[in-house]
Amino acid sequence: MRRIGRRDIVAAMLIALLAGAVFTSPPLQVLQGLSLDILTALRGKLIGDRRDPATSPVVVVAIDGETYDTSPFKGSPTLTWTREIGRVLGSVTEGGAKVVGFDVIFPSSIEQSEIPFGDAPFGSRLKGFDRDYLIALRKLSDGGKLVLGERLSNDHPERPDRAQQLAVRANIRALNVHTDPDDVIRRMPLSFSIDGKPVPAMAVELATRALGTKLETGPSGAMQLSGYAIPSAVPNTLTLNFRGMGRDIPAYSFADLRACVEKGDTDFFRRAFEGKVVLLGSILDFDDRKLTSMRLSGGYDGTPAPRCALPAPTSSAQKARSDIAGVFVHATAVRNLIERDVVTELGFPMRAIFTIVFAAIIAVAGCMLAPGGALIAWLALTAAYTAMAVGAFVQALALPLTEPALASLAALAMMIGYRFVLADRDERFLRRSFAFYLAPEVIDTMVASGKMPALGGEMRNVTMFFSDLSGFSSIAETMTPGELVTLMNEYLSAMTDIIESNGGYVDKYIGDSIVAMFGAPADDPAHARNAVRAALKCHAKLAELNADNPAFAGHGLSHRIGLNSGEAVVGNIGSRRRFNYTVMSDTVNVASRLEGANKYYGTAIMASAATVAQTGDSFAWRELDAIRVLGRGEAIKVFEPLAEKGAESAEQKTVAAAYAEGLACWRAREFAKAADAFEGAAMNDPASNLFARRAKAYSINPPPPDWTPVNTLEGK
Repeated sequence: MRRIGRRDIVAAMLIALLAGAVFTSPPLQVLQGLSLDILTALRGKLIGDRRDPATSPVVVVAIDGETYDTSPFKGSPTLTWTREIGRVLGSVTEGGAKVVGFDVIFPSSIEQSEIPFGDAPFGSRLKGFDRDYLIALRKLSDGGKLVLGERLSNDHPERPDRAQQLAVRANIRALNVHTDPDDVIRRMPLSFSIDGKPVPAMAVELATRALGTKLETGPSGAMQLSGYAIPSAVPNTLTLNFRGMGRDIPAYSFADLRACVEKGDTDFFRRAFEGKVVLLGSILDFDDRKLTSMRLSGGYDGTPAPRCALPAPTSSAQKARSDIAGVFVHATAVRNLIERDVVTELGFPMRAIFTIVFAAIIAVAGCMLAPGGALIAWLALTAAYTAMAVGAFVQALALPLTEPALASLAALAMMIGYRFVLADRDERFLRRSFAFYLAPEVIDTMVASGKMPALGGEMRNVTMFFSDLSGFSSIAETMTPGELVTLMNEYLSAMTDIIESNGGYVDKYIGDSIVAMFGAPADDPAHARNAVRAALKCHAKLAELNADNPAFAGHGLSHRIGLNSGEAVVGNIGSRRRFNYTVMSDTVNVASRLEGANKYYGTAIMASAATVAQTGDSFAWRELDAIRVLGRGEAIKVFEPLAEKGAESAEQKTVAAAYAEGLACWRAREFAKAADAFEGAAMNDPASNLFARRAKAYSINPPPPDWTPVNTLEGK
């Protein structure tokens, strides 16, 4: 066993910090979801769940393959099933169900059919077909026993038929789910903002009605349900706990229940549904299938429930699948809330600490032991930690798993490499260890003082610079890895050179995005002017790269840049074990939102009024609009820089003048005049085209008297 000194300990700590920072960084956030998937699989395989499905507080009424093959549904379009659905739901609620939720949406009625049938549309011959169904909906809704589902979307929302909406009044809740970047559902939303007010999601609404309470905000800011503080790693979500791998929720065949209604067996409905939350949904093999954290081990579409009238199908037994029916995702969320069994995930600081500590232990082992012995130590410690994590997951606590395992393995490899460069001098060691995430000025201070960096920050007036390539994901799909790397290196190098040559500091790269600040770490009284100048040069440089650089040929890249100035905390920010020289404040958030807001106006650069005010008369600007960005209630005036003062083209002046005239008319509610003014430049100016269409619409249907000329942006 090799003796280690202070220098080795410092090296191990720094390597652990670096490995922890990498494997808990946003680009590798997918590892957090992978940890949940592995823990779910290991718990299911090693421990399982012995709960009786009959004790489940939630059950599913399943529109399954049997339903489609059984009379009277066989060969009938689903729009004709509504009356039978109403009859079954009536029996379910009469049997004592607390509340029924719809995971199916009937966006239209057969009565609306315009298909010719004889001398009249088919729908006109079926007037009144849905009357009994609508009466059933109204009765159940008025009794607080029914919630219909809808899917919210800015582009294509999906809602029940208008008659159904009127029947149930306000008893409609969103079925939208929270999907991670890898298209896996591990969490569910708690609420949605509708008309500026938080409205519970479907699962939360059903749980609140079952518990006879409301969703509230607790003293700590966490959402509470009947005194239960709902754990929420991602704001406004709960992390699903698939404790029974889907088999802990009974699934009643809709066909059998319909036959049970015909049979008149009211006792069966009482035994099956008394005191239960009921979800109606499809469990077909091809409809509404969801990947969840059960994807590695496989989940089940519930457990077949007792039968009432029809014989059980002769099909083979259930098999585990990587995807499950969406209705069981909602059912699991309801059960988690009622039983207070939501998974608690550690926040980013604690996950980083777990990862860094584990990596540090392995790094020290790598410094003390031979490479083979260190690898065996890694295997043994990782196995022991995994067992501890599975034990914690049984108690609904999700410890990070993949991040510590991978970070420690990387730390081990780095420590073995370090042992070959023991003669490195301290300055070289510090620069190599911190160059990727501390500003050069900070590293120079460290080298001069001979001290490690410490936590701390200061309030500075800065200008934040956010940029992002437009539609880059679709372009990247057409490129080989080598081409993509070459393109990104060329682009990021060119943009970084411009930013740094104008006094900016690149805080971080996030994929193809760049986050930079002007005014820190080095003092710069002209930080706003330098930021705007850098943005204009970056835009011009991208056009040059598109025209002359072979790596950019045929791709036609474009980017969006957001600029905002204001007070911010800058400095070494983080935990005692890991921190970055970075910036924090609302100034940063607004700059990020302005970058995204460019896509609504078709602009490349957007700056706030605060930035414009700090640039003096250095640039020619045009005011774009007053907007309200996501997550911020106050309206912001936004501007587009055209060029250095006096360098704008004749066309830019003409468009800016017409736009200013149209904007003044818009704000004065003279929409017809505004449309005429914007129309003149709409052909070549997306922002003018946007306002021309908005002004035309308002000239036909004027807004209410309390209208304010503020555009509320719903996306980021």
